[in-house]
Amino acid sequence: MTHHNTHTGILVISRHGESEWNLLGKWTGQTDVSITPKGADDSRKVGELLRGYHFDAVYTSDLKRTIETLNAHLDTMNHEGDIPHIISPATKERDYGELTGMDKWEVKEKLGEIEFNGIRRGWNHPVPGGETLKDVHDRTVPYFDAEILPRLHKGENILMVSHGNTVRALMKHLEDIHEDDMATIEMPFGTVLIYHFTPGVLKPHKKEVLQADITPPHA
Repeated sequence: MTHHNTHTGILVISRHGESEWNLLGKWTGQTDVSITPKGADDSRKVGELLRGYHFDAVYTSDLKRTIETLNAHLDTMNHEGDIPHIISPATKERDYGELTGMDKWEVKEKLGEIEFNGIRRGWNHPVPGGETLKDVHDRTVPYFDAEILPRLHKGENILMVSHGNTVRALMKHLEDIHEDDMATIEMPFGTVLIYHFTPGVLKPHKKEVLQADITPPHA
């Protein structure tokens, strides 16, 4: 079944595959590392889930792990024709400041589980020299509303290949998730989110979740 343009726009979101620093257990943030061979293989499996969809545009950040993931998706999507590719720093991963490059599990042992979970999953938990999830939300959502939402309202299908925290921030916006509940919101590796939009309506009227058959990285 092919999903061509209708009056309903579709936003499809995937997360980049395992990166070199995911593999090492490091806080990556905005460090521009590549995906691993496993990350590429997993991303090709995700691409198989996207067969049958016709996309009018694809959005990635300016970090190469999203672009490499997109290329792996394209290996297996069997998409008809080229997809216009828009790159924006507005959707890049959260800046982890002084924690960037540190081993997550060593930090957890040093700080304790409560502080560690606050840093990883909290809504507005401060990180020295870095961003909170709220900061990511506050730069990503305006870009989405100005650049992507109007296209969805025109009935276009948009693919977005992004980062875990960027997707979580968008999920909060699209699904009206309360900030107190954000600690439980995840975007697992290998997951695809599909949101259906009606013209003129700010929030989606339907959500679907697909999951590729992968072994999630320990990241």
